[in-house]
Amino acid sequence: MSHKWGLAVDLDKCTGCGACVTACHAENNIPTVGPEQAARGRAMHWVRVERYWEGEFPDVRLKFRPVMCQQCDAAPCEPVCPTYASHHTDEGLNAQVYNRCIGTRYCANACPYNVRFFDFFQPQWPRPLHLQLNPDVSIREVGVMEKCTFCVQRIKAAEIDAKAEKKELKDGDVQPACVQSCSARALVFGDLNDPQSEVARLARSPRGSRLLDDLGTLPNVTYLERQSQS
Repeated sequence: MSHKWGLAVDLDKCTGCGACVTACHAENNIPTVGPEQAARGRAMHWVRVERYWEGEFPDVRLKFRPVMCQQCDAAPCEPVCPTYASHHTDEGLNAQVYNRCIGTRYCANACPYNVRFFDFFQPQWPRPLHLQLNPDVSIREVGVMEKCTFCVQRIKAAEIDAKAEKKELKDGDVQPACVQSCSARALVFGDLNDPQSEVARLARSPRGSRLLDDLGTLPNVTYLERQSQS
């Protein structure tokens, strides 16, 4: 049975610390563009933490929502790509082939979650910061689109190790950088095709919902939170 990777985010546990954002940058070689370019909307964060205020003063509550690529089953970013750089894998991921991308940015315009980013510059890391780069992740060149991959390099490494050891992947064997770094254990990753996995159980929870689910994109990220009291 093929895997179908998914993520669950418990918003009642998320503290908004931003560790997932930092870990994602380090794991996936995401460059920093600086304050001037960030002010022009060119900052790249494959995961961002949004803030929401609920209620009216003085009875207000601050909530956080980590937002990354939702790995949609009916992803609007895929059919608009003229070079098939944005495509769907047999494990349910919205993959991006950088060597095919010609930078039309059609996928970014089609994505309702604003989680795709265009490389306006050739990334550079001044010495000795180049020594921190992850050798398992390619450096994206200027003029291409990039996005969250659920740390596909970690998924593939775990699958290769399991095959070499002639065993099946167990629930929890694969953890993207954001999940591993979350001290509040608000993020859970796993195989949605395994009904016994924790992520599949959380995806079935009555507390669960999906971001902009009414658009019909069929996202594979589930957000969990208790119902607010009226």
